[in-house]
Amino acid sequence: MSALKILFVVDGLWVGGTERSLAEMLPYLVQADITPVIACFNRYQQEGVETEVLRQGFDVRFLSGTGLISQVQALRRLIKTERPDIIHTALFKANLVGRLAAVGLPVVVMNSLVNTPYEPIRFQDPNIKASRLRTVQFIDAWTSRYLTAHFHAVSNAAKLAAVNSLGIPPERITVVERGRDPIRLGQPGLERRRQARLKLELQPEDEVIVNVGRHEYQKGQSFLLEAMGTLIHTRPRLVLLVAGRSGHASSELIRLRDRIGLNRRIHFLGHRDDVPNILAAADLFVFPSLFEGLPGAVIEAMALGLPIVAAKIMPVQEVVKEGRNALLVEPTSSSELAIAIETLIKDRERITTFGQCSRAIFEARFTLKRSVSRMIELYREVVDTKQ
Repeated sequence: MSALKILFVVDGLWVGGTERSLAEMLPYLVQADITPVIACFNRYQQEGVETEVLRQGFDVRFLSGTGLISQVQALRRLIKTERPDIIHTALFKANLVGRLAAVGLPVVVMNSLVNTPYEPIRFQDPNIKASRLRTVQFIDAWTSRYLTAHFHAVSNAAKLAAVNSLGIPPERITVVERGRDPIRLGQPGLERRRQARLKLELQPEDEVIVNVGRHEYQKGQSFLLEAMGTLIHTRPRLVLLVAGRSGHASSELIRLRDRIGLNRRIHFLGHRDDVPNILAAADLFVFPSLFEGLPGAVIEAMALGLPIVAAKIMPVQEVVKEGRNALLVEPTSSSELAIAIETLIKDRERITTFGQCSRAIFEARFTLKRSVSRMIELYREVVDTKQ
């Protein structure tokens, strides 16, 4: 097989699932005779995988310019210098800059579809101006159809959303689910659970539920807090840990926690580098997200052998087996969340069987090696098709 060079274009190597997946994929690409070059617009040394990627010696370029035109020019110069076979981008800003920079150059442009940003519920986000999002959608749709050769979708839900909201022909989209590194996550076990609880100052008798996600409308965490307000009357040992960086919803979440009087039972942990150990301390993982591309946090929770309670959205339904490792509820329903959480948390036998099923699903479908192997196949297929 011939050698390839891929230029990855990202906003920066920060804490997102897209960037974590890229960082974990890089060593496998090198083994497959693929040379990766990473182009970034911003630096995230404090929160992210930037330091890790640089320490491993990968080629990372920090592009100059703060506006669209200057960033397109900087990336175009890099494309001409490096002459990659593929430009692989993800998320709107990187997609747009990558598409424009490659116009007229002999390079294949491939975008990853990692979210469902134009779902109707997105327009209910109080931090989003609907008219601006419609403009973004129009630009995204036009440049997708005319300036992009192929698309990688992280789920069938992400593919369907792109077909419906951007008008991309389905034959130009290939679904490859993202995986997670089982070595980084580690194995679940009683001793690890005990040590993790000690470090988090949790008691053995605490019933611990965990949520992982930044504080944004999309993640639906306010509904989980409302469910906690109901549950605490019948489950006095219940503890909620929320791991994730601050965001637009942080102030609202703190006010809600204070209003329902659960300061000692709901803990916002902020950005954490030890999420696998936090998951290892839990009894249950709860994910009330309103829309997603692929729920990476759910996949990591399943790797740690946790049962799942989540909103019944298509990306989650693709990942879990409802009734076997997960209970799914209507999005935005705090009452249904509360019922599902109590149903599982009081049934230790069911927690065990659900958790075992979660781990089995992870091992069968979501390991990093399986995902990267399929991505490498996709890269070669896309290049071969365009030659």
